[in-house]
Amino acid sequence: MTVEQISQQLNLTVFGGNKGLNTEITGGYTSDLLSDVMGFAAVGSVWITLQTHKNVMAIASLKDLAAIVLVKGFTPDPDTLAQANEEGIPILGSKEQSFELSAKIYNLLN
Repeated sequence: MTVEQISQQLNLTVFGGNKGLNTEITGGYTSDLLSDVMGFAAVGSVWITLQTHKNVMAIASLKDLAAIVLVKGFTPDPDTLAQANEEGIPILGSKEQSFELSAKIYNLLN
C-alpha cells in the first residue's frame, strides 16, 4: 500500500512532501520520542507522532521512512514542511489520537 492510498482511505491531510506519495509503506511506528524512533522504526514505515518540529525530518530521512503522520490536528512547522518538500517525504495529518490512528493503519496494512 502506498502513502497516497493510506491518505485517501483514512482521509488524511497531505501537508507536503508530495513527491513521496507513491512510496510503498512496509509497516508503521508510533512514538513521540525521537531516540525511540531512531532506534527502532524500520525502513519504509509510516511514523505516527505529535512532534511537528524540523528534527522529525532528520529522523525520517535517516531511517528512510515512508511518511510522517501528525495526530490530534497538529500541523508541521514551516521549516519542517519546507524540508519535507525538499526531501520528498510526505507529512500527513489527522485529527485522531495516536491510538486510534495506529489501529486503523495497522488494519489497512495487514
